[in-house]
Amino acid sequence: EQLMTPRLLAFSIGGLILLAVIAYFALHSFGDGSDGERIAAADVDHGRAVYDENCAACHGADLKGEPGLDWRRRKADGTFPAPPHDETGHTWHHPDGQLVLMIERGGQALLGQDGVSGMPGFGDILSQGDIDSVLAYIKTSWPEHIRSRQAEISALYGN
Repeated sequence: EQLMTPRLLAFSIGGLILLAVIAYFALHSFGDGSDGERIAAADVDHGRAVYDENCAACHGADLKGEPGLDWRRRKADGTFPAPPHDETGHTWHHPDGQLVLMIERGGQALLGQDGVSGMPGFGDILSQGDIDSVLAYIKTSWPEHIRSRQAEISALYGN
């Protein structure tokens, strides 16, 4: 009496291989040195110190944005106030690569010549490790569902 036909055996082996592949990618989703991996490994305490020294004056010590202003309404000079970096702002709508670019080169780097941004670049002041740490610190203020969504956005854009 035969317990498994060749066809059933082939399907069983195929299913096991598929499960192994899914498990591998689930465990190694950022194993390629992507921004997601660098940011996840960053030192959050260092990020808080770098944020306090370089970002808090505009974005608020509590990540709530430029104090006293609605970040969605332009100021008289045509720029927008510094937005909050907590879950109420739009920071989490951007992939990691765009966030790094904006910190390095300033807001104008993403807006191009038609946009107006008051955010300066910090590429000459902050190291890549500093930038990664600041982003890690900012992300700690986001609820899990927002961190997950931002990770999906970063994955869609390859960073």
